[in-house]
Amino acid sequence: MHDGQVVAIAHKVVSKAEGAFVDLADIEPTARARELASKQGRDARAVQVVLDQSSEIVRAERGVLICRTHHGFICANAGVDNSNTASPETLIVLPVDPDDSARRIRARLNQLTGARPAVLVTDSFGRAWRHGQCDVAIGCAGMQPLEDWRGREDSMGLQLQATWLAVADAVAATADLARAKDSREPVVIVDGLERFITDADGPGAATLLRALEEDLFR
Repeated sequence: MHDGQVVAIAHKVVSKAEGAFVDLADIEPTARARELASKQGRDARAVQVVLDQSSEIVRAERGVLICRTHHGFICANAGVDNSNTASPETLIVLPVDPDDSARRIRARLNQLTGARPAVLVTDSFGRAWRHGQCDVAIGCAGMQPLEDWRGREDSMGLQLQATWLAVADAVAATADLARAKDSREPVVIVDGLERFITDADGPGAATLLRALEEDLFR
């Protein structure tokens, strides 16, 4: 490991290390959870965990709850699921503060190796209007999350008006291609991105989130 690399870590292993999991045996569903579960044919306890992880239910359709998490992410079931858990009665939730998780991991890697790679905490998200999922950055430290090309010129000399590259998300998706979903390999090291690496931890993946007033789909 050396400076200039990006360490992309699947959130599941970070969540497990931080104790961000829930035993369904400890959950007592509310009336709202029971109502939603009845409509969607789901376990009311699991729905309650989703509600607990959400600041808002944006849509409830076809057995899926589209939620805004307390972090501000818009995703299915508030990022809650039971894949890669030891028991179907255990649900893994997102880290409380993925940017802070990335910063702490980066600091520890520096202590252990002397290097200061960038760190991404990633998770699979669906995309509106497109099939399939790809990994995005939910936590980021030591990397420029966005590269703003607005105001620059394209190859023909025309001024770019909207080009704003989601660098951290692109790296997260690239890293996910290097591992299989069932490989039990949560960490991918990405080379060749030195121009995006920063000495400071930086603003984190939170800068990738649109403000509510910029949401054009409501």
